[in-house]
Amino acid sequence: MATEPPDIPRGMRRIYRRFAHWRSAHPGVRLPIPLRLWKAAAEVAREHGVCRTAQVLRLEYGKLKQRVESGSAAAKVAGRRSRRAKSAAPAPAFMELVGPSAIGLSECLIELEGPHGKMRVQWKGTTAPDLAGLSRALWERT
Repeated sequence: MATEPPDIPRGMRRIYRRFAHWRSAHPGVRLPIPLRLWKAAAEVAREHGVCRTAQVLRLEYGKLKQRVESGSAAAKVAGRRSRRAKSAAPAPAFMELVGPSAIGLSECLIELEGPHGKMRVQWKGTTAPDLAGLSRALWERT
């Protein structure tokens, strides 16, 4: 077995050696990667990223990403089960509520003139005022 490349992250070296050992045990044969190696690779990818892990371990990015995502979903389900079994956690002392972002706010100025006078409508925000109702009030007699 060749020496490890120096650019392998510290937390990935063990799994790198496991893959190298498995590949050296099956030279020239294209066998499916064992499930235990896939699981270990997915764990490492959660820490170091799917792209970097796929490059270092010479794995197909799409398959590794799928394993990482399916493992995350299974962990969430298991976490929900274990939380139900434990006593209820205390409510948080502080909760931040984030309102809608300021991006996409519009600003508009409309001037209407009718038989009963003039009206100037200016607004800033994401929703427009009821322009039909305002213009009706200007043009119709009350």
